[in-house]
Amino acid sequence: MLSKDFCRLWRPRVLYQRVLRVLLFVVVNASLASARDLALVSNKSNALGTITLTELVKICKAENNHWPDGKPITFVMRSPSAPDMKVVLEKVYGMSEKEVDGLIVTSNHARPNHPAILVATSDEDLVNKVASLPGAIGLVDVYSINSSVAIVKIAGKLPLEPGYLLHGN
Repeated sequence: MLSKDFCRLWRPRVLYQRVLRVLLFVVVNASLASARDLALVSNKSNALGTITLTELVKICKAENNHWPDGKPITFVMRSPSAPDMKVVLEKVYGMSEKEVDGLIVTSNHARPNHPAILVATSDEDLVNKVASLPGAIGLVDVYSINSSVAIVKIAGKLPLEPGYLLHGN
């Protein structure tokens, strides 16, 4: 049988360890939740399996307006102010949020019937727009992808693979 003194000393220690474990669990999950991977998705009618970073940058900046088959390109993205887009602003655009906002306005000015860049209100909206617009591609959280769109490799890598460009840290 355990002595009363031993039990009195042991209980707070066990409670302390449990509290620390729960706090550690919460902190780790919060950091993982903020590190979202983005995927490049395409309309299924596009014959696009992979894209280079240079090609992606040109499309995102509306410098490339048509696919090789002649279809107009529409790039669909979340608002530059969305937290997910920070990695895209840094690694793809190399521009500030305000500069990207200006780019969206100027690139769409000359194309009123078929905008070069569309801004989606949510990941679900983004996937729906890409799925419904022939020639469209977009960047979306990997966990929002469904069967209505195709995933495109960037520089030969798929999301969640080591070395993938748009890993959201």
